[in-house]
Amino acid sequence: QVQLVESGGGSVQAGGSLRLSCAASGRTFSNYNMGWFRQAPGKEREFVAAISWSGHRSDYVDSVKGRFTISRDNAKNTVYLQMNSLKPEDTAVYYCAAERRPNYITRTTKIDYWGQGTQVTVSS
Repeated sequence: QVQLVESGGGSVQAGGSLRLSCAASGRTFSNYNMGWFRQAPGKEREFVAAISWSGHRSDYVDSVKGRFTISRDNAKNTVYLQMNSLKPEDTAVYYCAAERRPNYITRTTKIDYWGQGTQVTVSS
């Protein structure tokens, strides 16, 4: 199985930027499609973004399109989430997710592998 460790969370003012990283270990990283989810207090975990194993396909929830960018570096076994123009409603714990190919991650995917999460707090 694959182990996932997120980093890069923190506190930022509205309009600011953060870059989250998720380092994977334990299996061949390029065998996995990757994604990011988030969970705000009192809310269900929601899909944020996904990227295919090759990096050629990516998808986003509408609320982050144009502000967030998902990317991956298979040589470094790492997936990233660049978050720009952050808003208070982006405040949540952000989780990295992995699914073995050919399963691509969507908002309804039952995820097999999760990271421990990293807190992002955006103040107004």
